[in-house]
Amino acid sequence: MLCHGWPEHAFSWRHQMPALAAAGYHVIVPNQRGYGNSSRPTEVTDYDIAHLSGDLVALLDHYGYDDATFVGHDWGAAVVWGLTLLHPKRVSKVINLSLPYLERGNKPWIEFMEDVLGSDYYFVHFNRQPGVADAVFEENTFRFLRNMYRKDVPIAEPQPGNALINLARMENPLGEPILSDSELSVFVSAFESTGFTGGLNWYRNLDRNWRLLADVNPIIRQPTLMIYGDRDAVARSERLTEFVPNVEVVSLDCGHWIQQEKPDETNQAILRWLNQRDAA
Repeated sequence: MLCHGWPEHAFSWRHQMPALAAAGYHVIVPNQRGYGNSSRPTEVTDYDIAHLSGDLVALLDHYGYDDATFVGHDWGAAVVWGLTLLHPKRVSKVINLSLPYLERGNKPWIEFMEDVLGSDYYFVHFNRQPGVADAVFEENTFRFLRNMYRKDVPIAEPQPGNALINLARMENPLGEPILSDSELSVFVSAFESTGFTGGLNWYRNLDRNWRLLADVNPIIRQPTLMIYGDRDAVARSERLTEFVPNVEVVSLDCGHWIQQEKPDETNQAILRWLNQRDAA
């Protein structure tokens, strides 16, 4: 089961679906809660990790599977980590891209980020000023997504304010596009239809998730593949093996949008790892 990130869609796995199917796998690729034609509840708490992981378990039940290999990118990876902690018997293997396992720590995640990174940091801003970013992204849907899906973006001094709101208003995008015009149009039309609030509500449950995970065993025992992009702004975990002892790490020469920027290399890494696990 392939789990997309933000601001994405099941379409972000378009290069992986045929490769995995050709290798004999049944591939399930949902638009998750808040995205596309999936449900978009109005209550923020309906987007916590219990609900998001419950949706994936319900899909397993629908198709009659006891467990599956779950593949996540970005926020999808966060949900897969949480799913594996909450429903370990339903997850046979884990493959996550970009976002490593997030240690729980002693302080709720948004509180910690606010202390360290300030109130303008986008995770914090989405929580402390609900509705502000949603409106800006909706007013600038094409521009925001065009500016977001880029590679080889030059490093620049951070500007005042929320970096993603600034990005949504930027007239001239930096770097190079990773999507064709027709591919970009799929994402743009989806978010023009749904808006961004459903996906942003995933961020607004981060501290709630911290509390929901308080009593679970934090160690993930399943065989795990972690795929990083060497030029991804998301920080790597220095203690990944302490929480995910059966992990193999692969690095690709790309930025954040790993499976879209380097589809062939991503497919090769996933299929090689799956073949090794299946042969063991």
